[in-house]
Amino acid sequence: MFHEDLKMTGQLKIILNDEVVQETNNLVVTAGKEWVADRMKGTNSAMSHMAVGSGSAAAAAGNTALGNELDRNSLTTAGGTVSGNTITFACTWGAGDGTGAITEAGIFDAASGGDMLARTVFSVINAGSEDIMTISWVVTIS
Repeated sequence: MFHEDLKMTGQLKIILNDEVVQETNNLVVTAGKEWVADRMKGTNSAMSHMAVGSGSAAAAAGNTALGNELDRNSLTTAGGTVSGNTITFACTWGAGDGTGAITEAGIFDAASGGDMLARTVFSVINAGSEDIMTISWVVTIS
């Protein structure tokens, strides 16, 4: 009998003013796995946005939104960039955008609402009005 487990894992890196301030793993949520299955069938739109928030509840498989979304921006490259069995999503928040005590992030397929692919919660990053923040998020399918 042949048995193979397909897994999706991810890791993100947060850069604030050209300095890496956070590297952490994420949780690909149930809705995200369902989105992948539908995408394989040719339905669903590509992931297009990343959001940051101030929620502190642990990421859970049943999450469909951030705990407390503060801001959402378009991805640098809509749909991400594929290389082998990984896809990289990147997003930048310019000065004065996405400010506050940021403790969570997620990837979505819409400018508001939409399907969430993944969510992570991390130690607080204080993004001020002069700060430029970039998040690079790699999802690996293995």
